[in-house]
Amino acid sequence: MKLIAAALIATAALVSAPAMAGAELDLAKKSNCMSCHTVDKKLVGPSYKDVAAKYKGNADAVKTLSAKVKAGGKGAWGEIPMPPNPNVKDADIETLVKWVLAGAK
Repeated sequence: MKLIAAALIATAALVSAPAMAGAELDLAKKSNCMSCHTVDKKLVGPSYKDVAAKYKGNADAVKTLSAKVKAGGKGAWGEIPMPPNPNVKDADIETLVKWVLAGAK
């Protein structure tokens, strides 16, 4: 019985992981992030994979990037500024930043 329960939990986790990634991608689209960023190549701003690589191992990355997304910024990736996103909920920004840092798929 325990084996069956463990198998069901593992299956649910596998099924929900791609759905969650899809939800995060939808949130990024809804929040207009995809106007300037893509998952795997530079557009106007850096790719999410490049952001994840730059901040890998940085314990303050979620806090730092969440603040940058909210307030906007310039200089970290070149001269083109990132506009502020004051209308995106803080919880949504944190979700998106964690998704990006996890390798955005």
